[in-house]
Amino acid sequence: MKLRRGNRIRLLRNVEEYFPALEREIDAAATEIFLETYIFEADDTGQRIAAALMRAARRGVLVHLMIDGFGSRLFPEDQRRQLLESGVQLLVFRPELWAIKLRSTRLRRLHRKLAVVDGRIGFCGGINVIDHRYSPRNTPPRLDYAVSVDGPLVADMHSAARSLWMRTAWTQLRRRWLPLNKPVLALEPRGVQRAAFLVRDNVHHRHDIEEAYLHAIARAHREVMIANAYFLPGRRFLDALCNAARRGVRVTLLLQGRMEYILVHYASRALYRELLDAGVEIHEYTRSFLHAKVAVVDDSWATVGSSNIDPVSLLLAREANVVVRDRKFVRELRGSLKDAIEAGAKPVQRERWARMGLPMRMATGAAYALLRLLTGISSYGRAQDFM
Repeated sequence: MKLRRGNRIRLLRNVEEYFPALEREIDAAATEIFLETYIFEADDTGQRIAAALMRAARRGVLVHLMIDGFGSRLFPEDQRRQLLESGVQLLVFRPELWAIKLRSTRLRRLHRKLAVVDGRIGFCGGINVIDHRYSPRNTPPRLDYAVSVDGPLVADMHSAARSLWMRTAWTQLRRRWLPLNKPVLALEPRGVQRAAFLVRDNVHHRHDIEEAYLHAIARAHREVMIANAYFLPGRRFLDALCNAARRGVRVTLLLQGRMEYILVHYASRALYRELLDAGVEIHEYTRSFLHAKVAVVDDSWATVGSSNIDPVSLLLAREANVVVRDRKFVRELRGSLKDAIEAGAKPVQRERWARMGLPMRMATGAAYALLRLLTGISSYGRAQDFM
């Protein structure tokens, strides 16, 4: 993990803080924009960001927009045409050509949410281009986070975005969209924070994000706090959490309380008994839907990104996380998570879970077994840690 010094990193909470900051930087762009997202919805927020991208393209900025072929499969053709006509370069990562055919490659998605403007400022987190203010069943906005990055770390973010764009453009025969010259990036210090940019891919960085988590948990002395939307860790990750709790570290998990995906909902609960028996505290977020993928360890380590702690994120999808080594940032994120727990979560009681009825035990066990089977089928032999 390459830590770079001299960064200024700002925590962005939910869509209310993220999209105004992103739109402001798009409007200030002078040379180029890279924007990657899993979901690009044609709602008010999507229209707003699309309009900003088109404004940038019309004034001569090279705008590179990459959306995922599955997450954005409903992206409207008329909006695609408007973007292209304005000069926006639009690539679809792994287009979904078959609606029914079952292929393991369908799970190899572009799940990271990454933006880099002028090689000057970057954004990374878990927030898709979608208006979470209008959640299902009139719940409040989804709980989610992103960061804005200003400083030397932007060079790593820019390199990752540019590399994937070039590879995808080449494979899709969009050679006229290949960036010809790599811009000179500003690497001067803009703050005092140390941070690293981590990606997960299927070549050289298959386990970087997971290893960063495991390294931090293994060295925790006082506290591990994780908020994760889709939580189904492998054996090593599960053991790391339980071992930390047994040696006296306060381990707190903030997990999804509302049912969004039925299989994941029940499968993750199959792990509750082992975690609770080890002393791990579990809180289910019920105020709205949880979409966060963040963590803090002790008072000096934090991560914000797109990676869930489940087989899809850790074995298949392209993900991106920022790791921050800064006490002030850690305090801010920890405080936000504690506020979320107090205001919108319910604790899972060990005694109550131990008395779980037979129907629930059967449902959670069956869901977990099915997901383990699907993981083994889809992960090209790399699922042994989850089996």
